[in-house]
Amino acid sequence: MVSPCLNTCTIQQPRATLSRIHILLHFSAILGLLYYRIKHLFQKDVSIISWGLITIAELIFTFIWLITQSFRWRPVARSVVPENLPADTELPSVDVFICTADPIKEPVVEVMNTVLSAMSLDYPPEKLAVYLSDDGGAAVTLYAIKEACVFARVWVPFCRKYGIKTVCPEAFFSSFGDDERLNMFGNEFKNEEENIKVIHDNMKIEGCEDKQIKLPLLVYMSRERRPSRPHRFKAGALNALLRVSGVMSNAPYMLVLDCDMYCNDPSSAKQAMCFHLDHNISPTLSYVQFPQTFYNVSKNDIYDAQSRSAYKNKYQGMDGVGGTVCAGTGYYLKKEALYDSPNNQDMTPLFLKAQSEYKWESLMFQSEELLQEAEEKFGASRKFINSINSLNDQRKGREILSNEIIDEAKTLASCTFEENTSWGEEIGYSYNSLLESSYTGYLLHSKGWKSVYLYPKRPCFLGCSTIDMKDALVQLMKWASGLVQVGLSKYSPLTYGVSRMPLVQSMCYAYFMFSHFLSISCFLYGIVPPLCFLTGTSVFPKVTSPWFALFTTIFLSSLLEHLYEVLSSGGNLRTWWNEQRIWIIKTVTACLFGCLDVLMKWLGIAKANFRLTNKAIDEEKLRKYEKGKFDFQGAKLFMVPLTFLVLFNLVCFTFGMKRMVSERNFEEMFGQGFLSFYVLVLSYPILEGLVSKKVK
Repeated sequence: MVSPCLNTCTIQQPRATLSRIHILLHFSAILGLLYYRIKHLFQKDVSIISWGLITIAELIFTFIWLITQSFRWRPVARSVVPENLPADTELPSVDVFICTADPIKEPVVEVMNTVLSAMSLDYPPEKLAVYLSDDGGAAVTLYAIKEACVFARVWVPFCRKYGIKTVCPEAFFSSFGDDERLNMFGNEFKNEEENIKVIHDNMKIEGCEDKQIKLPLLVYMSRERRPSRPHRFKAGALNALLRVSGVMSNAPYMLVLDCDMYCNDPSSAKQAMCFHLDHNISPTLSYVQFPQTFYNVSKNDIYDAQSRSAYKNKYQGMDGVGGTVCAGTGYYLKKEALYDSPNNQDMTPLFLKAQSEYKWESLMFQSEELLQEAEEKFGASRKFINSINSLNDQRKGREILSNEIIDEAKTLASCTFEENTSWGEEIGYSYNSLLESSYTGYLLHSKGWKSVYLYPKRPCFLGCSTIDMKDALVQLMKWASGLVQVGLSKYSPLTYGVSRMPLVQSMCYAYFMFSHFLSISCFLYGIVPPLCFLTGTSVFPKVTSPWFALFTTIFLSSLLEHLYEVLSSGGNLRTWWNEQRIWIIKTVTACLFGCLDVLMKWLGIAKANFRLTNKAIDEEKLRKYEKGKFDFQGAKLFMVPLTFLVLFNLVCFTFGMKRMVSERNFEEMFGQGFLSFYVLVLSYPILEGLVSKKVK
């Protein structure tokens, strides 16, 4: 009997064909440019220092451009058919992991909305468990989750009864939920909605003791912390949740969410199962990644918070060559992938699954050596080791949470449990990078696991984006530092990855890890040509030279390539211009500081530090953001290199123009002058900020 189709994968052939033609033509032009540079580099009539620095910058540009083309090679689009899934009773269990660390930077109300939305997923409640890890150990978070649990007794049944899609309470009772609420008819719904809104606003529930209400399991965990023990940040929290959930619910799949990333479509779990339960791809499928979408992004999106290039272009391109990068939130992962490789033919008996039934108990006691080997790898917990072997045993129901189970969970979450084990190295989330999910996803692909990327019409998850320059740059600097560190390590995709995954996929990873070196090229291009324009030194061909047409072709080709991607993904000219502008700002600030951070760590000047992104919304900053005005408050250090480049280009352009007019060498100086002018146009928000600051 043929299994029903659960998903489709379509190669975006027109887009791929156009991209490949453009790659061929653009690369031919780049080879011509490099030939021109190298040919003239050692001639006596050129400045060796200026031309040498420009050549280095262009070589870096070329390298990054080459690895970027891997995303354009085979883009795919996926869709799902959840109607063909088996009955609810046959669906596998799912654990939801939510991590928080600071009740001030991550407001407790937002965290609880995320928890409640996860509990309201359209999934059998007896097969769903929600875990909240609170590394802040805040009393207010513990109190809030108790209140959220009480409110869930009326909220979850309400969502199921009326098929509510906006399952986040705060979103449902705001303007985001207007369309859904206004389309619901009937006095019964209106009365229930009004009652629940009163409860939501006042958190007073009376007469709601219905024991028949089925709710998902809700678990609060705050890890033990000691100054003398490594904490491992979010990776440590996720590994602790893996172990705790193993002895409590032991679902074979898990959903990881940022604490501010609430569920916006309750069907996301079933959408993910359309891939995990597809026998054609499930044996090697590690995770299903959904895009990060934000509810507070303005129409102008001056900070490119929506990351259109990543989620609408790069992720689809990477999906077509073996699997996309793990974004850190909004992904359904098979737990087994964190314990071993999909094609391991030399697996220990601890992982051997009998065809008919699990014979763990007899197997375990047959050999003390096997048990000792398992404890050295996973830690001294027989209950947890037993749970690993029975991950996919759907006949085994959820255990009653006895005091014994809770005590075992406390032991598994203790800060000493991982000592002398393989946690963070061979199993679980890796501790070798602060970008635990992205790096672990990279290692999973290196082991032979695959992943898929699904971009549904209705966003399955909605989060809160940064709305000022400081938070945006701090976040990007953290990513840049972590990714560059991996790229320069023994796990570099150009050495380690290229021998363990498809070449094109390793090039995609190389882009994420090395693209931050564009900050060096941009910095050189922001200094050398303007300085040469000021001094009257030529580093570009004359306007009348055929070589100048080559430079112009490459410049316009790059702009048009970007414009085509923006327009084909639903953007407009304003989106294109905003992305051009914020790209140069972020590149010469956060990316540059990320590279310097890696250098300082390598020299022993700085230590690894987890920077928590501020999720709290400031009203004044929000007003500026919605008006499309850049907010540089608190980002003075980041702005130093960018401000220097802007002022330097302004001075060079002003006096260079004066020199060009007086010496009438327009043909020789046009290239440098235009480049300096273009930098100033892109940097207009900086000039505006400097002028307004001086006026104040």
